[in-house]
Amino acid sequence: MTETTGSSPESAPETAEPSEPTEDGKHSTLRESVVLVTIALVLYYLMLTFVARPYLIPSESMEPTLHGCHGCVGDRIMVDKVTYRFTTPQPGDVVVFRGPPSWNVGYKSIRSTNTPIRWVQNALSFIGFVPPDENDLVKRVIAVGGQTVQCRNDTGLTVDGKRLHEPYLNPATLMVDPMVYPCLGNEFGPVTVPEGRLWVMGDNRTHSSDSRAHCDSVQVQPDLAHRILCTGDDLDAGTVPVANVIGKTRFIAWPPSRWGLVKATNPQQGP
Repeated sequence: MTETTGSSPESAPETAEPSEPTEDGKHSTLRESVVLVTIALVLYYLMLTFVARPYLIPSESMEPTLHGCHGCVGDRIMVDKVTYRFTTPQPGDVVVFRGPPSWNVGYKSIRSTNTPIRWVQNALSFIGFVPPDENDLVKRVIAVGGQTVQCRNDTGLTVDGKRLHEPYLNPATLMVDPMVYPCLGNEFGPVTVPEGRLWVMGDNRTHSSDSRAHCDSVQVQPDLAHRILCTGDDLDAGTVPVANVIGKTRFIAWPPSRWGLVKATNPQQGP
């Protein structure tokens, strides 16, 4: 006779309860987070220092290409800091540069006298949320080293005797018709730009403190009879050293309604 052995029900596997993270695990996660944040900040700093940096446009001197005014939302531009390590600025490039010493007369710091607040302002400036404290400017290159620039009401703005084609000028912004007042201000020149320097002007020619405004006359007094402010630039006060150029403006990063590339339209090339 075969004896049948009754089978007992199998016991269900026990479910392991989740273990609480150990103190060592918490510290490890915290350390990893700190390392990742530090690496990200270092990479961002290196990018801003050597590759590209945002800038806030604080004034209307480059309207309508770049928007900026007191009390409004100015454009935030991205400036390429790599290109000019291999090439030099060309006519039509929109460049950001450090104002030469002669351009700093009357410049006042926009920073708070309160040290902690000033630190915050400098940090925000570095990432493009407030204007820089140094006299950094943005203008368009009109002429480069070796070229002669001048403006007369009968010829308009010329480089090496050739009248410029400037489609970026907007009569509505200028509040002056370039066809009626070609110089959009005082006549000047001729000025031969020294090698290694640039002649720069704002697109909003009537509201721009640029090379024309800072140019010294060869004479002790400017030719007031003909309203010619600059018949030369012996002290190079109007021109900007290429070494002062920080970078080339590539695109508008903010606000979204203004997203787009900033064109480097060469005014020396006709339509």
